Amino acid sequence: MTRAALVVVSVMVAHSLCFVLGCGGDGNSAPRDGGPTADGGQTADGGLLIDLGPEEEITPDDPGAADVRFEIASATDRHAISPYIYGSNQVDEADTHGVTMGRIGGNRWTAYNWETNASNAGSDYLYQNDTYLGGGSTPGGAVANNVAPLHEDGLGALLTVPIAGWVAADTSGPTPSDGSGRSNGRFLPTEASGGDLGGAPSLSDGTVYTDEFVDWVRRTLMPEGTVFFSLDNEPDLWSSTHSEIHPTAVTYAELVERNVEHATAITSVVPEAVVFGPVNYGYSGFTNLQAASDAAGRDFIDFYLGAMSDAEDDAGRRLVDVLDVHWYPEARGGGVRITEDNSTDDVADARMQAPRSLWDASYTENSWITDCCSGGPIRLIPRLREKITAHYPGTGLAITEYNYGAAGHISGGVAQADVLGIFGREGLFAAMWWQLSTGREFVDGAFEMFRDFDGDGGRFGDTSISATSSDVARASVYASVDASTSGRMVVVAINRSGAPLSAGIRIAHTRQFGSARVFRLTAASASPVEDTPVTLALTNALTVMLPARSVTTLELVP
Repeated sequence: MTRAALVVVSVMVAHSLCFVLGCGGDGNSAPRDGGPTADGGQTADGGLLIDLGPEEEITPDDPGAADVRFEIASATDRHAISPYIYGSNQVDEADTHGVTMGRIGGNRWTAYNWETNASNAGSDYLYQNDTYLGGGSTPGGAVANNVAPLHEDGLGALLTVPIAGWVAADTSGPTPSDGSGRSNGRFLPTEASGGDLGGAPSLSDGTVYTDEFVDWVRRTLMPEGTVFFSLDNEPDLWSSTHSEIHPTAVTYAELVERNVEHATAITSVVPEAVVFGPVNYGYSGFTNLQAASDAAGRDFIDFYLGAMSDAEDDAGRRLVDVLDVHWYPEARGGGVRITEDNSTDDVADARMQAPRSLWDASYTENSWITDCCSGGPIRLIPRLREKITAHYPGTGLAITEYNYGAAGHISGGVAQADVLGIFGREGLFAAMWWQLSTGREFVDGAFEMFRDFDGDGGRFGDTSISATSSDVARASVYASVDASTSGRMVVVAINRSGAPLSAGIRIAHTRQFGSARVFRLTAASASPVEDTPVTLALTNALTVMLPARSVTTLELVP
């Protein structure tokens, strides 16, 4: 890794950056004595510390009157942006749109039998055992078929490890929804450890082993690219989505025990493995594990992080590296949840404001969460980080399913671009969009505004810097530089209002910029469109027009 002495970085973050920057190595390693946000050389939010050196900062001019003012300061709040925040659960194989990570997850993988590729649909379809995931008779075939295209495109992969206790034993159709199929041969029990490693799994031992599966991943998939491990999917809902194998609601004690057992098995086989857990489905899962019988008024995330810290002490190594949750906003506009495809003005406006609930202590959305439970603004990411700091410092944070609705409408594109900017600024380790409807063109365009705005690999930088807006209700802004050079800055500006806005921008930086390339995402086009470049007549100051409901990417060069 050639970053000069000015960059202080932990091994984990170094691997993350190398995934995008091509620093060499396989990208699979991580220290077991700390997670992706381990302390040494990083900020409290897991970001990369960068020493600017002796260069003197240029004082910017005043751009004059404008509807909104953006202040950018390259010496402030500098930290690495994890490449894994630009992820998706449904990667377009024909055009990745700059996506960097794919997740092999969802309900289907909870009862997946890697030995035979049988799986169960759960409540999604008749609790049916079948061959839906493909893979034929080759052990791990369904996983390999999903991971290989990701690795061929240079993307990382997040794999689901089934931990609910049972997996499909056949492909013979519907099973009893009450769990009785576990006693009549329709399902096989799983164990965390005890398998025979190094070869093909036994199909006659009556058990499916996690350590055997992970050993197969180690031997067949990890040499080809980055692989992370997730401890199942939405366990707080198992008793409804997968009552065929887990008819009773999961408890705090059971879920922690299963996480510890299977994480121990994973890290025993792959000591450098990066493990995600517990993969809660949403707000009620975070707070009380969907009203678990042993909640006893305890916050579940607090309990889980504390238990994982204790497990690390007992095991002598970290078992879970990344706190993993799902987030489907409950915000409503005109009585309609924003995750719907509805794009009427009330819903669209609520959708574009909803990303503020990820961080903004001044914003209270209209939802049942703020009505009953959150005590005001949700501030999801800072709230979860506070829990990490209190109970298990060094743990990374991921949102491995999310969707803001209307992926085929400009309001969905604006919300998605805002979310990507927030994830980078707030220091998430990973994030993956989940497709809810057939249309996705404006979400794809939002990814491109960060990952391929010029159609030739133009990207947001790898290092986040301070960028503030004078009116976040109407406009937000995100700014970046490249760790390896101070010669380029990329700014993404969001206009969530229904009218054009003039944005006056001041940039405190060590280099003077001469011009900016301009790219737009508007209702007129779901793909980035290059606009007329801007010449800076003032010193590191300019005024840019932001079209109504739009995303604007500026690439500034000296």
